[in-house]
Amino acid sequence: MCQQDGPARRTVLQGAAVASGAALVAGAGVATANAQTRAAAAEPAMYFRADWNARPPSSPVQVLAAPPTHVVVHHTATPNSTDYSEAHALALSRSIQNHHMDTQGWIDAGQQFTISRGGHLMEGRNLAVVAVREGTHCVGTHVADHNGTTVGIENEGIYMEEGPTQELTDRLIETLAWLCGAYGLDPQQAIVGHRDFNSTACPGDVLYAMLPELRDAVSGLMAAQGMESGTADVAAEDRPTYPSAPEDEPRREFFHGPGRGADDFSR
Repeated sequence: MCQQDGPARRTVLQGAAVASGAALVAGAGVATANAQTRAAAAEPAMYFRADWNARPPSSPVQVLAAPPTHVVVHHTATPNSTDYSEAHALALSRSIQNHHMDTQGWIDAGQQFTISRGGHLMEGRNLAVVAVREGTHCVGTHVADHNGTTVGIENEGIYMEEGPTQELTDRLIETLAWLCGAYGLDPQQAIVGHRDFNSTACPGDVLYAMLPELRDAVSGLMAAQGMESGTADVAAEDRPTYPSAPEDEPRREFFHGPGRGADDFSR
């Protein structure tokens, strides 16, 4: 399996079309089901916290009744590994949690979900999957001052000059469709990058430029699965502020930007 440079529009949508075609057959009778059943049917295969031997949170994770309004795409800013194995993916989750808890001082992994370059999806913060299934919001620590309204997906790698693997891209589309369907969100409005809220280069120039194609692919997959896009209006204070991303921020490990702000109640 070879590393790919930034996927062109055709490549992104090719992966989505394959996923959509498979879902269309499996989800033919789903269109008339209720929202919770549709969300469950669209849930992608993933590794849960027990699978990667997660540490328990140092304090209880907060769960809000109100669902999130946005799904935020991140990059981990770690090396673009060519190890696409399951073992590497599970080790990645452990290393992220250790960094967030031991270096950042947070109560747990900051992000709700992680996707490895091999396309392995993993639950991040405790209660993240339970919250999606219930339509509630497990509060993470990944977007400063907006953790109460956003759910975050960390994508392994640094995408300033090259794009993610096709395996990661395909799984990201599936995960975004699941989250948008479960929470009744419109992919065209809800799927954003970290830099849309905070002054950071995350999720990297290349992955950020892919967001319009990703939104279209997610919309197509949701339609194939019988899920309708949401139409709820988002309060002005919860919308992206689109701050300028710094051009001269040092290229260091976890080149990621702020995850927690002064006004955040989560850690």
